Amino acid sequence: MPSAVIRFQRLRRLWHSWLRNESPRRPILRWRRIQQAGLLMMCLLVALVSSWPSLGEPNLRPGVPAPFDAVAPKDALVVDREALEQRRSSLGPSTYVQVIDRQESQRLRERLERQLEELQRVALSDAAERVGPVNLSPEEQLWLTTQTPQTTQLWREAVRDAASRMLSQGLVNSLAVDQLRQAAALQLEDLGAKGDPARSIGSKLLAASFQGSSNLRTDPVLSQRKLEALITKQGKPEIKVTKGSLITRKGEPISPQAYDVLDYFGEVKRTPRWGQWAMRFTEALAGCAVLLLLMRRERPQLEASHSFLSLGLLLLVQYSKLHFGAAVSPLAVLVPPTLLLAQGLGTSCGLAWLAIASLLWPMPVNGLGEGRLMIAAAIAVVAALQAGRLRSRAQLLQLTVLLPLAALFVEMLLLRSQINTGASAWTRLAPDAGELASEALLMGILLMVAILLIPILEGSFGLLTRARLMELADQERPLLRRLSSEAPGTFEHTLMICGLAEEGARAIGADIDLIRTGSLYHDVGKLHAPEWFIENQVGDIENPHDRLNDPLASAGVLQAHVDEGLKLARRHRLPRPVADFIPEHQGTLKMGYFLHKAREQDASIPEARFRYKGPRPRSRETAILMLADGCEAALRSLPPDTSDAQAKLTVRRIVEARQRDGQLRLSSLSRSEVELVIRAFVRVWRRMRHRRIPYPIPAYKKGFPA
Repeated sequence: MPSAVIRFQRLRRLWHSWLRNESPRRPILRWRRIQQAGLLMMCLLVALVSSWPSLGEPNLRPGVPAPFDAVAPKDALVVDREALEQRRSSLGPSTYVQVIDRQESQRLRERLERQLEELQRVALSDAAERVGPVNLSPEEQLWLTTQTPQTTQLWREAVRDAASRMLSQGLVNSLAVDQLRQAAALQLEDLGAKGDPARSIGSKLLAASFQGSSNLRTDPVLSQRKLEALITKQGKPEIKVTKGSLITRKGEPISPQAYDVLDYFGEVKRTPRWGQWAMRFTEALAGCAVLLLLMRRERPQLEASHSFLSLGLLLLVQYSKLHFGAAVSPLAVLVPPTLLLAQGLGTSCGLAWLAIASLLWPMPVNGLGEGRLMIAAAIAVVAALQAGRLRSRAQLLQLTVLLPLAALFVEMLLLRSQINTGASAWTRLAPDAGELASEALLMGILLMVAILLIPILEGSFGLLTRARLMELADQERPLLRRLSSEAPGTFEHTLMICGLAEEGARAIGADIDLIRTGSLYHDVGKLHAPEWFIENQVGDIENPHDRLNDPLASAGVLQAHVDEGLKLARRHRLPRPVADFIPEHQGTLKMGYFLHKAREQDASIPEARFRYKGPRPRSRETAILMLADGCEAALRSLPPDTSDAQAKLTVRRIVEARQRDGQLRLSSLSRSEVELVIRAFVRVWRRMRHRRIPYPIPAYKKGFPA
């Protein structure tokens, strides 16, 4: 029994070390039991939706070997479904029913009215030759200029009536101009004989207004009724079955016709296939578990809300597959969620989600088959890789335009390659070109919706995107403006630390945007009493701590700047990764000065009362900020003639003190990374103390103002 316990503990340590991304010491954010139960329910729901088709799947399918010999029990006439579908496809183009489109008819009437008004202006113009809506002969121009307003109005009414009759009969856009003019002339017989100016002008005007236009649209309901009526008239293709005839032989593939006959006689059972259902259910459940584990390995501080979002998107995709069947668009359901998760949780999390969603695809894809699924996955990979680098919402908007165009281009290439395989492929795939364009448009719309939802999801699920970090780092934000005006010394100290921390993060490949933003907000808690901190005390003002003369109370003031900072972070809705910089940059450090003062009064006072409450830094970024906070004052106080080696020794002494105190134990910073951070701090210090050329200041001459 003890050996089994030891073996279990070893496996547990190995498991936790695998979950941690960079170091065995990296902490994992613990989820509460209620959160774990909720995530388990979400995983079970995803698995149930993914395996739902197996609960009503037929036990036989065309193309699979027959499990038994089947003999017809009686004579029957069975509808041949495959032949019926082929007949539907062949009759489809010839059964379109068109009806009058009222909106298009109204648009053509308005166009005719504009032509009539323009013709009236031509008639009233004094210019000998003026360009009009139609070309007029001299006789027609003379007729226009000699008409009274009453006769002109009667003529216009006659033209409108003729237009209404033509529109009620329907127009086609492929009709030749001469044919259209002859049809209009026939509608205007009441205006005079052939060649009469009133009749010829009206026919020209109608032809010019209706040329190349159609007021017909296809009615899908009437078209389907006509198709069904035509099939009924011709007779549905049937399979004649005689009693005792062999339907299938055991072991031979089931043909589509044999499947229809077996279904007619009730041999096809649509009962739950528990074995296949259990396999698909387990596969989907394992996929959800792998997704969560990969995301936690990449982000040990992954919050439960992030996992709920990932599983919710996976559930939405699985439901779309179940609802739309094989007609579901892989581009529309894979690319937008991948982009959203890559923006909020990182590229690796987005790619992990994409891999699981693609592996759980339960059915074939219409159109170009599996090629469309591969293209959708490739486009989603590009979206995830780009989303991790984008630093503004404008770049995201550009991506919503480029990705659909790239998907359409690649799918059209695949379509052309399929078409080149033969004439039958052309007839089958040619109509899909328009569908591909619609699919790309749908993906673009959904990408736009996802981008619009990102700000909402940032607040609801605690996502932290690059664009959000850049917005929070804007020094014109109210909280930072207040810090710069009410605590200017603290603000300058913050900017100095920001420069050190950025260079340290850059040296080890940490998150520069996160550490920049966290550095700007790490000391906002000093706003509650800025005059109690030395950097804000100007001139000969007495230090409030000297007046207080209570080391324990002074230590409480220092701890309060952390507590008040967390309150301000909640009030201003700072994301949790940014708010973590406020307590973790101090960790559980000693307040050495006030501890020394207190022990001068009472040597037995415990050290724990003069330590910050923590927690200690739990990420590389907060650990770098702690080191920068400790080194900034020491570096600024070095004499001008200090060498790089002496500066490095000073920084190393401070860093080693933090290490001996155990402050970096949870940060996952390795020894090599600590050394790189030390060198980065010295480089920044070297830039800070750069020499300037002494400019000569000329003496002012007497009589000139100073």
